[in-house]
Amino acid sequence: MSEDKQPTLSVIAPEVLVLCSLRIKFLVFLPFFVYLLCSCSYVSKRLNELTKHNPLWKRHCCKHWLLTDADRSQRGLSWYGLFRHYYSDLGRYIQHYAALKKAWEQLKGFLHQRCPRMIVSLKDGATEQELDDVEAQIGCKLPDDYRCSFRIHNGQKLVIPGLMGSMSLSNHYRSEVLLDVETAAGGFQHRKGMRRSLPLTFCFHTGLSQYVALEDAEGRKTGESFYPCPDQTAQDPSAIDMFITGSSYLDWFTSYVANVVTGEYPIIKDQIFRYTHEKGCVATTGDITVSVSTSFLPELSSVHPPHFFFTYRIRIEMSRGASPKAACQLDSRYWKITTSDGNVEEVQGPGVVGTWVAYVSRRRRRGGPRRIVEPARVSLQESFRS
Repeated sequence: MSEDKQPTLSVIAPEVLVLCSLRIKFLVFLPFFVYLLCSCSYVSKRLNELTKHNPLWKRHCCKHWLLTDADRSQRGLSWYGLFRHYYSDLGRYIQHYAALKKAWEQLKGFLHQRCPRMIVSLKDGATEQELDDVEAQIGCKLPDDYRCSFRIHNGQKLVIPGLMGSMSLSNHYRSEVLLDVETAAGGFQHRKGMRRSLPLTFCFHTGLSQYVALEDAEGRKTGESFYPCPDQTAQDPSAIDMFITGSSYLDWFTSYVANVVTGEYPIIKDQIFRYTHEKGCVATTGDITVSVSTSFLPELSSVHPPHFFFTYRIRIEMSRGASPKAACQLDSRYWKITTSDGNVEEVQGPGVVGTWVAYVSRRRRRGGPRRIVEPARVSLQESFRS
């Protein structure tokens, strides 16, 4: 390589090939690769220049730490220096950080628009020392993806509504708070049936919590999140069934955020309701579209005996392009319910109890007359046990 030519990773001296094969899969061996590149920088001036090649470190700063040019300018560091700075603090989480940081940013952006009062309940991230202290307190290691998320935000304050979803029926309300790590440690389980389980969420109204398994124990796998469910048929009061909600903290949290920010979970009165909508549960007749979403209520369900409680939400709306002549009114409903064992039940009744929902058009004047159909909507909420 000529003296006046800037070294790059596309032109590699033989001695570098001896030290490090570029066939290494970067993600799998990243900690070793970073160490090796940094070690190479002490071998010679030439290797020092090569291992600090800015385009390489910019790419990995963007990929693993989600950093921008503005972040680098604010820090006043080279891309190499910036990568080392973040790696020295968060290096153990490099496989999880980008996905979790992105999820948190997406969630906060959505909440600012739709549920602003939830934003102020979020806590700043925990420190490494605080997480280490919790591990020492409970005598168990925290999963790296859990630790990584709580380095970004240490859960939320104990307020309503909870960040992790709500549900409301006529006589039942649930709203789950994402517990900070110190509060969660106070609920760490040692008792039979729940050993080595740490609470993730808590609901003030029902006492319901989701837990994460910190070790393989009693039929649970490390990292699984779940709702505990007492076995009501067992003589042993410690017999616990589970409703699994995620295979890992990363899976649990990012899946939830994806459902929130894509609109899968509706926002009702500034709260996130965990209704799941299936694309097949939509029917359109003329200008009227009916869609159905459901939500499972683990606190009212059991595995033994098999009772599974669901609530459903029905949305009825008129097309925006409908003619004013299409005005109509909802006055009755008919259900044909087929259970899993083939039994059929039919239910008839008023459309919405206590009210009559009309789908009408209206006029408004702005820069000349025009006729607009008001897209009327109504939501029905009921529940059933299977």
